[in-house]
Amino acid sequence: MTSSPLRYGVIGTGMMGVEHIENIRALDDAVVTAISDPHPDSRASGAAAVGDDHGGPAVFEDHRDLLASGLCDAVVIASPNFTHIDVVADVLATDLHAMVEKPLCTTVPDCERLLGLEATRPDGALTWMAMEYRYMPAVAEVVRLVRDGIVGKPSMVAIREHRFPFLVKVDDWNRFSENTGGTLVEKTCHFFDLMNLVLGERPTRVMASGAQDVNHLDEVYDGRTPDILDNAFVIVEYPSGARAMLDLCMFADATDEQEEMSVVGPLGKVESKMPSNTVHVGVRGRDWIGTVETRTMNDDRIAHVGLHHGSSYIEHVRFAEAIRTGTAPDVTLTDGYWAVAAGAAAHRSIELGRPVELAEMMNTNTEVTR
Repeated sequence: MTSSPLRYGVIGTGMMGVEHIENIRALDDAVVTAISDPHPDSRASGAAAVGDDHGGPAVFEDHRDLLASGLCDAVVIASPNFTHIDVVADVLATDLHAMVEKPLCTTVPDCERLLGLEATRPDGALTWMAMEYRYMPAVAEVVRLVRDGIVGKPSMVAIREHRFPFLVKVDDWNRFSENTGGTLVEKTCHFFDLMNLVLGERPTRVMASGAQDVNHLDEVYDGRTPDILDNAFVIVEYPSGARAMLDLCMFADATDEQEEMSVVGPLGKVESKMPSNTVHVGVRGRDWIGTVETRTMNDDRIAHVGLHHGSSYIEHVRFAEAIRTGTAPDVTLTDGYWAVAAGAAAHRSIELGRPVELAEMMNTNTEVTR
């Protein structure tokens, strides 16, 4: 049990760091007591987002000074992807509760290293993988319906994201795959996590086709053109024979629904759509094309909508509850590892022009692959 209020440190106060700060401030009995970021403008943005709550946050340039300050019960790591291997390793060496923003790392070996470090953490130190898409009201309802058996044993999962290009980040770090892990790690690890969650299995094989056809081709940074994919199709296979598919396009701003997920089984089909926040429920023998049940989803617990339809707020509510009650995290670093592994396998499939077994990506001598 942890005394109230919970004291948070936020490491990395760019766009997502500020998003986390705003959600923490909307919680009951929580305060951001410290922030860190090596970039002055980001530090200023983080401090401004916290405001004068409890006298304002302590501000650090180096995350290690924040960790040593004694000012925090929990930390949120929202620094750039390529920094996670070092920053998260430093956090895991403490007894602070930790929420790690996705992706866990940019490479599978780095994820495996962090899982090894997590295994040595002190008892009671909670480690939580941030996968806010699980908590979007429409997505959460689809997961619940599947768990309740409305479609029977799910056979197919299809996820479509048609959206705008990557936003500008500090020093344009997200324009290069070496910094992000690649689009299918950076962006779509969320979707591979949802596939694994819905099906209740770990993937075995990935087939992908993708390219950089439109976005960022006219941009140059230090003489280099960005190399991040802007569209892909990915098929993921599972031991039971179930399949999942991702349809990603990042130059599809002129669209009605940005994200859609459907799950189909022998008894019917359920699907979620965002940003309309709707769920469609079809039962075979009861419904027909165009006559299924439609629900508009809301979650009365959401006190801050933010950038992700209130899902980050619910994620923070659950994180704080787990800290206070000593319960297990909803999403583990192992979940984050498998999501990165699927994305990395998809990139390898595109590069090699063939299906890629997940076993090719992983250290099969480690328990995390089980």
